[in-house]
Amino acid sequence: MSQREFAYQIVDQLRNTGFQAYWAGGCVRDLLLGIEASDYDVATSAKPQDIRHVFGHSRTLAVGAAFGVIIVLSPDRKIQVEVATFRTDASYSDGRRPDSITFSTPEMDAQRRDFTINGMFFDPIAEKVIDFVGGQADLASSKLRAIGDPDARIGEDKLRMLRAIRFAARFGFEIEPATYEAVKRHSPEAAQVSGERLAIELRKTLETLRPAWAVEKWADTGLLRVLLPEIADHWSAYSEVVSAMLREGMHECWLARLAGILWPCLGELGEAALDSLKFRLKFSNEDFVALRFALSSQGTLSKADSLPWSQVQPLMVSPGIQTAIDLTELRSRIGQVSTSTAEWLRERLGWPMESLDPAPLVNGQDLVEVGLKPGPKFKELLWRIRVLQLDKQLQNTEDAKGWLRIQLDKNSDS
Repeated sequence: MSQREFAYQIVDQLRNTGFQAYWAGGCVRDLLLGIEASDYDVATSAKPQDIRHVFGHSRTLAVGAAFGVIIVLSPDRKIQVEVATFRTDASYSDGRRPDSITFSTPEMDAQRRDFTINGMFFDPIAEKVIDFVGGQADLASSKLRAIGDPDARIGEDKLRMLRAIRFAARFGFEIEPATYEAVKRHSPEAAQVSGERLAIELRKTLETLRPAWAVEKWADTGLLRVLLPEIADHWSAYSEVVSAMLREGMHECWLARLAGILWPCLGELGEAALDSLKFRLKFSNEDFVALRFALSSQGTLSKADSLPWSQVQPLMVSPGIQTAIDLTELRSRIGQVSTSTAEWLRERLGWPMESLDPAPLVNGQDLVEVGLKPGPKFKELLWRIRVLQLDKQLQNTEDAKGWLRIQLDKNSDS
C-alpha cells in the first residue's frame, strides 16, 4: 500500500464516522501540476481526541496534539500520514509557531496557510478541488502569491520568505509583486530562523532546476546576507560568474552548487569563514568535509590530466571526490577548467576500485625480508614505492623488491 492509498483510506474512514476530511497542502498542488506527491496530509473537522478514537491509540501518535496534529499509522505501522484538525492560529510570538490555536472551518484553515498554491484542499472520494484562496488561478498563471496580507504571513513564520523563493525556483514560477516586496522588507528577520531550518531551505533550493535564479533572488531581497553572510559583501563582484556557472549546471549535487557559489571569493573567505558557515548552518561533518575538500582540491583537479597520476590518485579515493569533480565540471562550463580535463576526471571516477586504488605492492614485512630494519625510513620507502606503482614505473611485488635492493646497495656504497 502506498501513502496515497493510505491517505485515501483515512479520508474515507473519517467521512464514514461523520467528519469532514480532505487532502491538504502540497499534495494537492502537486496533484494539480501532474507531479507525484512525496507526502500526503489530511485536514479534518475531527478533533485530536476524535482522530485517536477513530483509528485507535495504538495506531496514532499525539506528537502535535497541542496544534491539532495527530500522526496516523497504517495497520502494519510502515506508513504514516499527518492528520490535522481545521484550525485558526493566534499570534506568532517566536515567528515560527502560533501561541495558541482555535479549531475552525476549512475556509478559515485555508486562510492561515502560506501561499495560495499550498492552500487548497482535495476531496479524493469526489475527486474535487476545494479552493478558497485562488490557488488554481495562480497555478494556471505560474504565480507564487501569499494568502491574504503577505506581511502578516511572513510575520507568522519568517521561513516563508525562503520558501517563497524555493517554490518559485522549483516550479518555474514568478513571485507576485506584493509578496516579493514583502520579502524584501522583512528579509533581515530571517536571521530569527534556526540554522538547521535555514540549511534545509538552502539545500532544497539548490536542488531545484533554477539555482541561479534563486541565488539572484536571495541577493536582491537581502536573504543572501542571512543565508551566506560570508559572501554577501563580495556578491556584486562575483555574481555574473556564479550565475553563469549555476545556469549551465543541470545534474551536479547541491553541495557542488554551494561550492560553486563560494569558489569565486574563496580568497576572501579563508578557513575561519568556512568554519563559521558550518557552525551557523549546522552542517553534518560528512557534508562539510565534502564541501571543504571540493574547494581545496581544485588546484590539482583543474590540471589533473597533465600531472603524474600519483599526485591525482589520492584525491580520487578521498571522501567528497564526487562533489569535487562536480565543482570542476561547473568551472569547466564557464571556461575556468578545460572540458577535456573534466571528462578525464569523470572517466577515471568510473573506474573499478581495484584499478582506481590498487593494493600496495609491498608492506613492512617485505621491507624486512630484503634486509631493512624497522625504523623511520619504512614510511618514506613505502610511500616512494606507492608513487612509482601508481605512475606505472613498478609493475609488481618483485619489481618493488628489486627497487628496494638497489636502494640498499646505494646506501651501503655511500
